[in-house]
Amino acid sequence: MADRVDVEQHRTDVAELLAGLADRSEEEMSIQRGVLGRVLARDVVAPGPLPRFRNSQMDGFAVRAADVAAAGPGAPVTLPVAGDVAAAPGEPVPLAPGTAVRIMTGAPVPEGADAVIPVEDTDHVTFNGAPGDLAATVEVARGRTAGEFVREPGSDVAAGDVVLRAGTVLAPHHVAAAAACGIGRLTVLVPVSVAVVSTGSELVPPDGEPGPGQIWDANGPALVAAVRAAGGRVDLRLTVPDDPELVRVALERAAALCDLVLTTGGVSQGAYEVVKDALPEVTFRSVAMQPGGPQGLGRVVGTPVLAFPGNPVSAQVSFVVFLRDVLRGAGGLPPVEQVPAVLDGAVSSPAGKRQLLRGRWLRENGQRSRVAIVGGPGSHLVASMAAADVLIDVPAATTTLTPGAEVTTWPL
Repeated sequence: MADRVDVEQHRTDVAELLAGLADRSEEEMSIQRGVLGRVLARDVVAPGPLPRFRNSQMDGFAVRAADVAAAGPGAPVTLPVAGDVAAAPGEPVPLAPGTAVRIMTGAPVPEGADAVIPVEDTDHVTFNGAPGDLAATVEVARGRTAGEFVREPGSDVAAGDVVLRAGTVLAPHHVAAAAACGIGRLTVLVPVSVAVVSTGSELVPPDGEPGPGQIWDANGPALVAAVRAAGGRVDLRLTVPDDPELVRVALERAAALCDLVLTTGGVSQGAYEVVKDALPEVTFRSVAMQPGGPQGLGRVVGTPVLAFPGNPVSAQVSFVVFLRDVLRGAGGLPPVEQVPAVLDGAVSSPAGKRQLLRGRWLRENGQRSRVAIVGGPGSHLVASMAAADVLIDVPAATTTLTPGAEVTTWPL
């Protein structure tokens, strides 16, 4: 293993190795299938106005504002009810002067009407009845000016307006905006394709039954979830036993199928480090951090490969520190910003290694301000990782931190 490097040097080297991932292709997708969380590749422009036609903002009665101008407390204006307009296909009959029509929210406002009186401002207790149940007249207790509760065409979006900007991470409200404008397909960036390869003869899947000396594979499922959360797509998931030739074949297969190969295990300084044995062309080094010191980076048949250690916490911390933001950036997502905080307790740390300790926010008055250490520093303590919501960053030169010390945190 090469000489030890610091965290920032390894981060830089990983970013340089993966720089080519940022050149993403595009694909068009239906808004009803799989666009949530995807990154919009192009601006979305409204093909027409929204609303498309004049419609009612309220359930009530469409009127001419001049006909009800005199209405007020103790002096209602009575109008004959000439008809009924539902939110349904078709053109309503023009409104005759001196009359009103019952109208529903979203229904087209008849020609001649220029205001809507909310049902609350009338005496119409039979408003929800069938058309035949409507009273012949309606008393309007409050006048309205022209335009009140009438949605004009284009008052929300004009034709040619940019509805969604390129780079938007699509959420349900973005889908709603596109659908309301009659846009059924969106052009999005193609996610980075990742292969996740766990190594180790001792591994069995989480739903398997381990025999003597075997353990459940936590790294594979965790890294698959981490890749997806960072905007990537997992197109291959493998578990390979401790055989260098099998590992080599598996990684070459993964490299042929995916943009990035991510491995766990077999990178330290033990006797069965199969990833190191299988990939002599990859650089393996010790990074001055804990957990997650053993790391590897390079290429397999031209495809970038990152090799993380096999301890579960080490693998998850390695992803956060070295890959998460690179993967997010390649997919058009913003980085996860580091957050300053105040330490709740004391910390002792060995000199020369940057510590990434598991921590949890202590919320005060709804605000995040203090963080507390969760569990110990061991790289096998998955329960403490599960209880954490941040990593607390302790610089390599720092050996002690007292309560109240300012620290930087990495949100999980």
